[in-house]
Amino acid sequence: MTAVASELKQTPLNDAHRKMGGRMVDFGGWDMPVQYPAGTIAEHLRTRTHAGLFDVSHMGEIDVTGPESIQFINRLTSNDASKLIDGQAQYSALTTPQGTVIDDLLVYRFASDRFMLVVNAGTTEKDWDWILAHRGDESVELKNVSADYCQLALQGPDALNILQGLTSTALAEIKYYHFTEGQVDGTDAIISRTGYTGEDGFEVYATAGKAEQIWNRMLEEGAYGSPEGVLPCGLAARNTLRLEAGMALYGHEIDETTTLLEANLGWICKLNKGDFIGRDVLAKQKEEGVTRRLVGFEVTERGIARDGQDVLIDGARAGTVTSGSPAPYLKKNIGMAYVPTEFAKEGQEIQINVRGKLTGAEIVKVPFYKREK
Repeated sequence: MTAVASELKQTPLNDAHRKMGGRMVDFGGWDMPVQYPAGTIAEHLRTRTHAGLFDVSHMGEIDVTGPESIQFINRLTSNDASKLIDGQAQYSALTTPQGTVIDDLLVYRFASDRFMLVVNAGTTEKDWDWILAHRGDESVELKNVSADYCQLALQGPDALNILQGLTSTALAEIKYYHFTEGQVDGTDAIISRTGYTGEDGFEVYATAGKAEQIWNRMLEEGAYGSPEGVLPCGLAARNTLRLEAGMALYGHEIDETTTLLEANLGWICKLNKGDFIGRDVLAKQKEEGVTRRLVGFEVTERGIARDGQDVLIDGARAGTVTSGSPAPYLKKNIGMAYVPTEFAKEGQEIQINVRGKLTGAEIVKVPFYKREK
């Protein structure tokens, strides 16, 4: 039974979403807009061609401070935080002793003794409990500051110009996966050149109380309402955009049953940095090879693959669709799934059980969509 809206957590923009006609749903215990009146396809295409604005204030933020912050983060996560410079962010994962994924996250370095971890909304409490439970004797202070922040993601080719109208920070100088502290519409903010859409864009973190002001100013500056203006975007477009860009979603492509190597995330798995949780299992798996691998596929017959449907190879069940949907920009039906390693190659024909009908598909290169630089 779905929780009633009053029982769900709300971002500081809940009223704004309702005023704009956002269709609200229960998303991991949060009352979030799945789409706005323009619809998912319009939101998706506007983000690819102009700009989309997303409320991601439900994401969690955890501060790690103290002289041994790097050692602490490196012991709990798979990537190497010692390689970061001030003002740089890194994609990483919290791993279990089995090499599987508690959560994927971003690690932000402000200084050698000041970091921020940005974690998924539905796993914030689990992550926080895990981090506290695995606290060692490093000299660090940990603080769950999720409620202090709003987070807005402005994505698409027009994002830089729109945001530049609200800040004196030279946005073009911020490299991809770097950030700076500045002001947006007169409010102190972290301005990060990151995103989850496959487009260029920015994620802005500011005090929760200023969320609606910044949201409205971004819409105004982005000429919301005009044919090529910014569109507010819901969870559905966020999902189709990240799927086209071949990005993993926690609870789908990665979870506590999938290892980083199976998920093609070996590039965030730095086995030579020293010990971290799950390292030995991952090192052994790298040496011996994985038995299954995450692949992307394109449906070649009429039908749409959906999450949870069976994948068949040569008539035998070989895996499950982790994410599947139409790709609005590519005008194809695409998806991702785990298949046995011997079949995880481009051109391999597979079938998807689409509501009882075996539908042809082919394994293809991921990402499905890559923006022109």
